[in-house]
Amino acid sequence: MPERRTVALVTLGCARNEVDSEELAGRLAADGWELVENAEEADVAVVNTCGFVEAAKKDSVDALLEANDLKDHGKTQAVVAVGCMAERYGKELAEALPEADGVLGFDDYADISNRLQTILNGGSVEAHTPRDRRKLLPLSPVERQEAAAAVALPGHGSVDAPEAPADLPEGVAPASGPRAPLRRRLDSSPVASVKLASGCDRRCSFCAIPSFRGSFVSRRPSDVLNETRWLAEQGVKEVMLVSENNTSYGKDLGDIRLLESLLPELAAVDGIERVRVSYLQPAEMRPGLIDVLTSTEKVVPYFDLSFQHSAPDVLRAMRRFGDTDRFLELLETIRSKAPTAGARSNFIVGFPGETEADFAELERFVTHARLDAIGVFGYSDEDGTEAATYEHKLDQDVVDARLAHLSRLAEELTAQRAEERIGETLEVLVESVDEEDGVIGRAAHQAPETDGQVLLTTADGASPDLAPGRMVSAKVVGTEGVDLVAECLFEEAGR
Repeated sequence: MPERRTVALVTLGCARNEVDSEELAGRLAADGWELVENAEEADVAVVNTCGFVEAAKKDSVDALLEANDLKDHGKTQAVVAVGCMAERYGKELAEALPEADGVLGFDDYADISNRLQTILNGGSVEAHTPRDRRKLLPLSPVERQEAAAAVALPGHGSVDAPEAPADLPEGVAPASGPRAPLRRRLDSSPVASVKLASGCDRRCSFCAIPSFRGSFVSRRPSDVLNETRWLAEQGVKEVMLVSENNTSYGKDLGDIRLLESLLPELAAVDGIERVRVSYLQPAEMRPGLIDVLTSTEKVVPYFDLSFQHSAPDVLRAMRRFGDTDRFLELLETIRSKAPTAGARSNFIVGFPGETEADFAELERFVTHARLDAIGVFGYSDEDGTEAATYEHKLDQDVVDARLAHLSRLAEELTAQRAEERIGETLEVLVESVDEEDGVIGRAAHQAPETDGQVLLTTADGASPDLAPGRMVSAKVVGTEGVDLVAECLFEEAGR
């Protein structure tokens, strides 16, 4: 009988990383590894790192060090870094963090089991040398699909890959087709992310993501559909489409409007109650896409719009487009079609050269935008980005003051926006039931992790008898910051 090997996956960062972790879980389970939830119970702790901004990188390093501490008093024998930070820094991270027994890049994912076994046996796996992944594929998007088969793209299948074996463990499957990467769910949540594409062709001056995630490559619609069907069979009720830029989907497949035709097909998958699209570029929003997002049954009118700023001079320095009035017009267009549509965004304050007038313009936009959720970040230099070379950097105390001011304003405005929803009837997907926290769910305008949530009650204020995965109608009767309190409207709520 083969030796029992246990592994835990610790995931940091965005929903794209969560999908990648489930791919790694599928590959490992198929090769006989037993997946455990807690790192202290695992022979190997695999930390799927984030390399986006300084705070996220610090969290990743802290997670690796915390896992390393387990080697002194727990079962854990090895700690391995994967994910964006590992891909971005490779050997540099390995040298700076000797506590990590391995630093594996995307090229290692296809053979992750053997890599971990080598490390567990006391061997070493050479950390990869980072390179600009944008240069691995043709510059022209229409030439990428064939070339992409030779490049490691987490979550993407290949026509040249061998078919998956027929005797896979329960819960493991090539979710999007016989030659697709394996996937195994790491929790029983009724919500799951589906990767729509990888990489990004935009060249925002502050962002390093394209350099380590590569150029934009769409997954084929059939792959996205098949994976959604598989997730529905696993009990998933809501799928969230994720990528670095969903509005670009299909441009390398010859149809920039492919998302508009794919969304109704996803919504028609048996068992799926809700389809959500994340990360949309304002400059790429099309009237047809707005129409589909606001009028298709089971596709939620939710707009995760990457504004980043609204002062024209700052946006130009960011290599982005738009201004306050155009952004407000976009939101008005959306709300004219779906008055209760959800909208969220992130903003960077203290960008090099940002004047007091620029900051005031951003404040004007945020004040009038009526966003449901707002993320605010203070600018910091990112290795290898154009903005890191800019002059006119602001003093850190100015950045910190603007960050604190806009964060306070955002908290007030999103709380006001939540209060505007009192009296609305929502369709709420129940996500968790807990004796202490009660019955918690999310409405159409709330994405998992990043936005608010809904506390469900009955007419007499009691906690309804509901299980995760139920979709219920509820009327908003109160708020707690951005969170809502809603009373169930159907007779079965007490069952």
